[in-house]
Amino acid sequence: MIKDSLLEVIHEMEEVTKLFELEPFDIYIIGGGACILGEYTTRATMDIDFVDLGYPAKYGKVFALLRDYDMLEYQSTILSPKYKERAIKLEQFKYINVYILSKEDVVISKIIRLASKDIEDLNQIMPKCNKDILNNIIEEVLSRNDLFESKRTEFEKKLKIFMEKYNV
Repeated sequence: MIKDSLLEVIHEMEEVTKLFELEPFDIYIIGGGACILGEYTTRATMDIDFVDLGYPAKYGKVFALLRDYDMLEYQSTILSPKYKERAIKLEQFKYINVYILSKEDVVISKIIRLASKDIEDLNQIMPKCNKDILNNIIEEVLSRNDLFESKRTEFEKKLKIFMEKYNV
């Protein structure tokens, strides 16, 4: 049900983009939205986030459809600089390019909070993850110079807990 609702909103975005004759664009869905669309977890959530790629103002009508969702700045989000290389394109969208983060990128993005709902998600996703890829992503995140220092500090603190709990 939630997956269908999310897909419907994205299809509406695609139609509005065509209607206003805007150029196709990329959108990268992370967090709970990626978990739903990628079927990484079974937990229902309406916490849908996507990465702000610096969209021009002319796309405002399109992104108004996502008013209940969160557009996250790259500098304040725990993402590897290479997340796009691992992202999975959703082929049912033909005009806009819709991607979800890989399960490993989703896992790493959840480390900064480790709230009970994140742990619930991690417990479902981690058995399906490649630990070598996880470790590479961790190194990529830690190598970022553009990550807000407060986010880096919190990530490093929670990373120790994550690595111990999941034997990474």
